Amino acid sequence: MREGSLSAPVRHEIAWQDADFLDPAKLDEELRRVFDLCHTCRRCFNLCESFPRLFDLIDASPTGELDEVKSEAFAPVIEACTLCDMCFMTKCPYVPPHEWNIDFPHLMLRARMAEVKAGKSNWTARQLARMDRNGRLAGAVAPLANWASKKSNRPARAAMERTLGIDRDAELPEFNRRTFVKRAKTMKGGVNAAAPAFGQRKAAIFATCFVNYNKPPIGEAALKVLNKIGVETLVEYPGCCGMPFLEQADLARVAEQARTVSAKLRPLIDAGYDIITPIASCGLMFKFEWPLIVPGDENVKALAQATFDIDEYVVDVARKHGLPEGLKPIEGGVSVHLACHARAQNVGPKAAEMLRLIPGQKVDVIERCAGHGGTFGVLKETRVCAVKVGTPAFRAALKANNAHLVSECPLAAQHLVAGTMALAAGKGETANVKLAEHPIELLAQSYGLL
Repeated sequence: MREGSLSAPVRHEIAWQDADFLDPAKLDEELRRVFDLCHTCRRCFNLCESFPRLFDLIDASPTGELDEVKSEAFAPVIEACTLCDMCFMTKCPYVPPHEWNIDFPHLMLRARMAEVKAGKSNWTARQLARMDRNGRLAGAVAPLANWASKKSNRPARAAMERTLGIDRDAELPEFNRRTFVKRAKTMKGGVNAAAPAFGQRKAAIFATCFVNYNKPPIGEAALKVLNKIGVETLVEYPGCCGMPFLEQADLARVAEQARTVSAKLRPLIDAGYDIITPIASCGLMFKFEWPLIVPGDENVKALAQATFDIDEYVVDVARKHGLPEGLKPIEGGVSVHLACHARAQNVGPKAAEMLRLIPGQKVDVIERCAGHGGTFGVLKETRVCAVKVGTPAFRAALKANNAHLVSECPLAAQHLVAGTMALAAGKGETANVKLAEHPIELLAQSYGLL
């Protein structure tokens, strides 16, 4: 047996349809096996709240060992996992192919699925996961929905907290009446024929639920940048990638989305289009999670091979073909938060690499989890933990004190800006950053496209 592993991490298929997967006795046996190994290692103590909660449970037991901890006490450990994958990708030396075979995030996913089967799930979180339905309904009454959800609307937010359990201090994304898909159809301009990559690349932007319904400007920036650098571009949105359903351990819904969306994108792949995801979580789903949940699906396999995050894609075009001139530095400096779901793709810090393509650009990197974790940073019962986990990232942003804060995860960026402003106010300081942005929006600004 080796002490740790220097081999690249390998993930196994998620056997969510096997009879043993949700067997209570076998699940408890696996939880205890992994928790005991985590207890003897403790390298992940500062990654998220799951590990401190686990270690505190063990340390408070009569023997200081796991054997005296009752299985009923595991629930807070499972709750605190945001499925960020950082323990698997950056810390744990015992992930496959090591014989101890530890995949903590997927074990927490399994445990959550067992809880859902047992009737233990959050109604509000399940409703928030239905992104396409919510986007269509809220978009139809966007001004009213946005008015009601503003943090400054204290009566409405207090009512939401009492009835839905949505924390009154959590920043909520706005909705747009006109989706990105609709806006893209009327956008003017064309592909830059003078760009080095002209005629050599074509890409389909997967709109994503967040960009389509909540922040179309990210998609518009991506479309403009791709056209500027010579990429023939179109926009598609067959439906949500299913990450919100993954967070709720609804793997049947994830599998349904995987089969439906990949089948609709397959003709574009066969026609030579690269698939571009503006949001890191969607890229992670396409490349890594879907192939493990619906193994053997040829459409899913093809999509995994054809997918790029937008930052990753721009860097790839720059390296292989070059970029047109015209990039100018963004005043005030940029803090780039490397989103966990971007880091989990193991392609390197592409957001920072992309912005460093701007000559003379000041770029500072924040390589800590923002703590948001989807509904985790919104619900009353978990938001305190989300703020605690994100505090080191808030400190890093305040220390850099740049005018711009960007992340491949817009929800993380919003959470970071709010946390940084609150941290500064608590210290009697002033934070420069006031706007959460996506890296591609800054590149568009640098080219003078926005």
